[in-house]
Amino acid sequence: MRADYPDFRLGNVLATSFTATLSERHGDAVERIPTPRRLVDWLAVSGLAVDSCTTAQLDLARELRESVHAAATAAASQHALPGTAVQVINDRSAQGRAAAVLTPEGRRHWQLGSASRVEDALSVIAADAISVIAGERDGKLALCASPTCRAAFFDTSRSRTRKWCDMNTCGNRQKKARFRANQRTGPTPAE
Repeated sequence: MRADYPDFRLGNVLATSFTATLSERHGDAVERIPTPRRLVDWLAVSGLAVDSCTTAQLDLARELRESVHAAATAAASQHALPGTAVQVINDRSAQGRAAAVLTPEGRRHWQLGSASRVEDALSVIAADAISVIAGERDGKLALCASPTCRAAFFDTSRSRTRKWCDMNTCGNRQKKARFRANQRTGPTPAE
């Protein structure tokens, strides 16, 4: 992968990791798949290797990403799912050729068609989003507490009270900001 692009923010849930290819949505947005080649790279590290990607396919991927983000945000906020987002997710899910296969270790793995296309990989991401948003997994959708991020993530912590999409980025950034603010104001006098 090329070093002149920002690192991918990979998590344990495919759909929310995909939405993280655009981060800091409410601040200085960081696009992690700015080119078709970069989408191919992301799909490869996510176990969905494809041969190539066109600009039109990148546009389809970004449309799916934004639809998953909109639907996951609505679900995490307990609002109605946006109809257009649901339609895009359903369309992408139905348009691909991928099969779930069982590995010798007892895990599910997605196998794309013999001529792997971006659309096949997008169908897997859409199917994963459907599973997460529909509540079929043990965990809950939540929104990052960082005011500049607000990414949807899937909380599988025991208490389901995780605040940050990623402790190493948003969580640390917020803790550092709070520490600096406390340093400027000085210690609180004891009563």
